[in-house]
Amino acid sequence: MLKKATKLKSIIKTKTKSNVNVRPTSEAMIELLTLVFLSSLAEEAKAKAFEEKSATIRAQHLRAVSKKMLKKARG
Repeated sequence: MLKKATKLKSIIKTKTKSNVNVRPTSEAMIELLTLVFLSSLAEEAKAKAFEEKSATIRAQHLRAVSKKMLKKARG
């Protein structure tokens, strides 16, 4: 998990425009928000898998929930 968080941080830095400075506290906030989003996505996928009487969370469960979660996250 630690490797993925650092990779996420580097992706965010590369996608930001060069004239925008991202301070360390902002980076920490971005990481926390992504972790909260991922945990809520996992919970929703778990609920979807439970509805379909599956013991494991599969890619189809994530795909079914991700669109709804992204719309909810945008506001």
